[in-house]
Amino acid sequence: MYRIVTVCTGNICRSPMAELMLTHAFGRAGLGDDVVVDSAGTTDWEAGRPIDERAAAKLTELGIESHLHRARMFEPGWYRDRDLILALDLDHYRELRRDAPDDDARDRIHLLREFDPSTTDTALEDLGIYDPWYGDASDFEATWKMVDGAVDGVVRFVRHELDADRSDD
Repeated sequence: MYRIVTVCTGNICRSPMAELMLTHAFGRAGLGDDVVVDSAGTTDWEAGRPIDERAAAKLTELGIESHLHRARMFEPGWYRDRDLILALDLDHYRELRRDAPDDDARDRIHLLREFDPSTTDTALEDLGIYDPWYGDASDFEATWKMVDGAVDGVVRFVRHELDADRSDD
């Protein structure tokens, strides 16, 4: 099983949107039995709370259910247990890399938008997804577009990783 965790600040907006959109995409790609995606926050500020209703509304528009989501904080053991750690913004990326126990864990940490083919020539510092919590529905639409731009790239990357693992067996 290939394990991915998406990470933002409180785990009620960006990271659950990314988690559920990726889960949906892996299912459509026929990889639903091979890949599991979850999400977390770098803080426990929102622990136990459901997904932000504006994020839920956007996902509902796409036919993706989000009512079971409950926010939680990233756990240090996940550096070992996750094959891919996707930070949603630069501050999450930096914090995760700083706290990673070793180079192997650091190598598995990426900004989600690194997988968006339209950002190939974009500096890492410009690949973050700002927090829509402070905005309105248009900010959640913008978040969705940025996450959506990376989804197919993540699926391609993971498919390649799974194929490489199978050929090694």
